[in-house]
Amino acid sequence: MKQMVCAAIQFNIAIGAIDTNLDTAMTALQRVAQQQVKLAVLPEMWSCGYDYRHLKELAQETPRVLQRLQEECSSLDLVTVGSLPELEDGVIYNTAYVIDKGEIVASYRKLHLFSTMKEDQYLGSGDQSLVVDTSVGRLGIAICYDLRFPELFRKLALEGAEIICIPAEWPKPREEHWKTLLRARAIENQLFVIAANCCGIQGKLDFFGLSQLISPLGNVLELAGEENVELVANFDFAEMKQYRQKIDILNDRRSDIYGTP
Repeated sequence: MKQMVCAAIQFNIAIGAIDTNLDTAMTALQRVAQQQVKLAVLPEMWSCGYDYRHLKELAQETPRVLQRLQEECSSLDLVTVGSLPELEDGVIYNTAYVIDKGEIVASYRKLHLFSTMKEDQYLGSGDQSLVVDTSVGRLGIAICYDLRFPELFRKLALEGAEIICIPAEWPKPREEHWKTLLRARAIENQLFVIAANCCGIQGKLDFFGLSQLISPLGNVLELAGEENVELVANFDFAEMKQYRQKIDILNDRRSDIYGTP
């Protein structure tokens, strides 16, 4: 059973400054690639942040951003996941793209929109979950607020996800919710979690960072502080297999009582 080096990339997103954020992200990917990383997760809306007033114009730049990211991933032999604004038929979506060594192999539109920050007023919501086969394994994708909905994560686990990638912009003061829910999603589904949050102050919001890489046993393998950083950890898939055999949660479910998932 394989082992693999993975990374969560955390940085202070410059609102509306696509080229600045693009350079920051590409430099970070280059650094983690030097550490033999094969899968890297970027934050939510990493190219521009939630610049609602200019989001439609910023979304029109996403094809250019994706092209640059594809080229970098091809050169570095990387799989990356991160969300960007996607414009289709006049509607803007918060969309996570899965890029496998230069090819866009799948995309996921955020299902749960955070009405507290008016996401539902500016963005369209997705209508399907995503688990995708890649060169580094079977990935499930969720974005930020999705973390509060365990039904989604159980569905991803039942569909064979080995790693769940979570780009996020999760602000203060809900640090304890973030830390607790991430560990819970890993433990209850017996899989790896990579959560890449942003950090720094954006307008009135203060983002705490605390990006994490978590094992299927709920062990926090690496934990960020509140500054720009690349977290790197080794994922041991034999550990996941052994733990699932020892405590067979997914097989012991009572879907006849409480449904599926």
